[in-house]
Amino acid sequence: MKEKSLSVRVAKYIVSYGLAIIWLIPIVWMLFVALSEEGVVITNFVEWFLPPYSLDSFAAIMFGTRLFRWMFNSIVVASSATFFVLLTASMGAFAISIINFRFKELVFTLFIIGILVPIQVNVIPLYNIAQEMGLVNSYAALALPRIAIPLGVIILRNFFDSIPKSLIESAKIDGASWFTIYLKIVLPLSQAALAAVGIFTFIMTWNDFLWPLIITTREVMYTLPVGIPTFLDVFRPDYVIPMTVNMLAAFPAIVIYLIFQRKIIEGLKMTGIKG
Repeated sequence: MKEKSLSVRVAKYIVSYGLAIIWLIPIVWMLFVALSEEGVVITNFVEWFLPPYSLDSFAAIMFGTRLFRWMFNSIVVASSATFFVLLTASMGAFAISIINFRFKELVFTLFIIGILVPIQVNVIPLYNIAQEMGLVNSYAALALPRIAIPLGVIILRNFFDSIPKSLIESAKIDGASWFTIYLKIVLPLSQAALAAVGIFTFIMTWNDFLWPLIITTREVMYTLPVGIPTFLDVFRPDYVIPMTVNMLAAFPAIVIYLIFQRKIIEGLKMTGIKG
């Protein structure tokens, strides 16, 4: 029995490390390509990893393009969208999970149905609204549509359902208002779930391409996913510059994920717990 258990553990480690290596291969390859000299001729895959190495492409991108402006735009849009998603989704989930009112399950069902609606369906109405409000080429137009995505409400509602009802009832007996219960009890107990929703929202907004492409016409308002393709040269397929740009653009998102990955996993585990 012990031998079987040991063999299962070894197999799990082998599979886990194997998947980790497979995930890291594209990142390592992207780094070595970014460190290559521009215009270098490659005849086989191994030559991507061989010297000479150069930082000229990094210097050219960092000091000769709008990359940092686009990165700033992405940070502003992703951060603001994440803040408002956490605010509105937590309040909506609190109402559906904790407060008893008629048709609450119907309301929650509508949130679930909202996930089934493709974002592409809403693009034209959203653009018309933004244009009528004079929000084209603005941070508000870039961030506001992301707030309406219902995934945060669904995740947080499932987590709020696991909070002991006795805590809520005790607070109500002591005279606490719904807002006090939300602020002083529910939110402090939901840090893991809030972190998971916040990180998912940030990464999804950071990687969003279609809506920023439509709503921005000025290069200075581009986000990273929209600005990066401008470095591609259809007449001269050079990989060094595009890979350098992608390496610099992916760095913040990778760092954020690595820092908060424990919170993400913990949040996903805890959202499945039922009271």
